[in-house]
Amino acid sequence: MQALGRQILVEYYDCNSEIINDVSQIESILLEATRRSQASIISHNFHKFSPHGVSGTVVIAESHVAIHTWPEYGYAAVDIFTCGETIDPWIIQEHIKERFESKNVSSMEMKRGLFKVEEGEELLFKPKDSDKYSSVN
Repeated sequence: MQALGRQILVEYYDCNSEIINDVSQIESILLEATRRSQASIISHNFHKFSPHGVSGTVVIAESHVAIHTWPEYGYAAVDIFTCGETIDPWIIQEHIKERFESKNVSSMEMKRGLFKVEEGEELLFKPKDSDKYSSVN
């Protein structure tokens, strides 16, 4: 069996509440984390809620990184989904942990899109035009 992708569901506890309530910092942290993993950034969108909390996504050619924060609890939930084997999602997870100053992290990895593939064949993971995107966005 081969998988189309890997998904890591991450829960960050005991984070710095000021950091995880700052939309600009979160955007910067997630973009830097995806760059460090060599992901190809397509787009990103973040929103600050009132009175607190941030949600956002970074769309990458290899899939996405999504977040929602609850600063009042020092908590952030992050979904890191990468296709293929060229991107290490754990690089993203670790960078976010460090920058959020999280003291407790719970992570679970799942393989997504499992297919039985004939010997000598392989699954195609990325869009054919993904090479035109760079990780400098």
